[in-house]
Amino acid sequence: MVEHSLIEQLAQHLLRPVNTATRAKARLHLLDWMGCVAGARRSEVAVALGGVQGGALVTSAFLGNVLEMDDVHRAALLHPGPVIWPAALGRPSASIDDMLAAAVRGYEAMIAIGASFDTQHYAQYHPTATAGVIAAAACEASSASSDPLIIANAMALAASVSGGLWQTRHSTNMAKQWHVANAVETGRSAAGFALSGITGPLDILEGAQGLYAATCLNPAPMVFNDGWRIDEVSFKPWGACRHAHPAIDAALALRARDTLARPIDVETYADALTFCDRPDPTTPHQAKFSLQHAVAVVAARGVPTLADFEPDAIALLADARAQVRVRENAAISARYPAHFGATVRAGGDAETLVDTLGDPERPLSRDGVIAKARALFAWGQLSPEQADLGVTLALEGDDPSAIVRWLDDIL
Repeated sequence: MVEHSLIEQLAQHLLRPVNTATRAKARLHLLDWMGCVAGARRSEVAVALGGVQGGALVTSAFLGNVLEMDDVHRAALLHPGPVIWPAALGRPSASIDDMLAAAVRGYEAMIAIGASFDTQHYAQYHPTATAGVIAAAACEASSASSDPLIIANAMALAASVSGGLWQTRHSTNMAKQWHVANAVETGRSAAGFALSGITGPLDILEGAQGLYAATCLNPAPMVFNDGWRIDEVSFKPWGACRHAHPAIDAALALRARDTLARPIDVETYADALTFCDRPDPTTPHQAKFSLQHAVAVVAARGVPTLADFEPDAIALLADARAQVRVRENAAISARYPAHFGATVRAGGDAETLVDTLGDPERPLSRDGVIAKARALFAWGQLSPEQADLGVTLALEGDDPSAIVRWLDDIL
């Protein structure tokens, strides 16, 4: 019996039928991504892109994760939406069903690969970029071909140049957004060449000088589930790093009981501290990656809004941040990354959450996703007509090219 490489097995796995319910779920993620793009259209990144050629899909690939509200998969520790939707919409001749199915396959590839990376990979590499480039190739290739070997070669070519270093998060820069745009562009390019007959190293994941050997110490087995893993993806209700969300959620519970008195103690998992132990943020980006600021927002103002991470709020909440103390809880770390949790203690009360709002165990409702998108449309100063059309196109539209035209109009 011929033993197939992991890339070949994944390609075959992607070619299952995508049912109506899964495509409907994908539409919610599409709307969520459109909201993230629209909300970021006045950002510094958007301004910097003013002279960049390439159209709405290139711009949207940069903007999808600017506000830190993009969807997230916990076990894979990555954000599929910002990569997958610009890739899926890149074939304007595709039908809506074919486009949605390609997106679902892209989510599947990105999560399957990302979940196989280990802690060593996440310590150094940005998985949205490293797995994303492979997923963009899968999305594009599977939209144009049902040949598993073509899809496998597309992914193999993309994986052979996979990368994205976390050094970007240690200073104020826009490389994280470029990581996403590069994953989309390079993945789609790899698919185009594979469709023309260019082959890639099919053992690129598990080979002696492959991606695992280069970036991991102990990669996990790749899992091929019967269902579609887009169902495992979480929506983010708050405009901050997902690692801060459990603490936000727990603090909101204490505030609802009127016990969120200062000082406030936050216990969470180690990676939340690695990424978000930032007591003195000075920029909106740093504030979004600050547990202290996120909890101070809840204590001082209640439910966080995007305005709460802007410069005025950062300055006003300095005293409140100083009264938020953070530390690791080993039990919470042991449950991570399958569960993102936190304990917040204040005023003689405590709230412990194993999962946070937007996770599959505590899902954001359809109405909640729509409300989030509308709030992002408003933050991006879309007209009511543009906002209504965006919701309609995402949830009811039958023409992917109309979504691209909408993006071109707002950007």
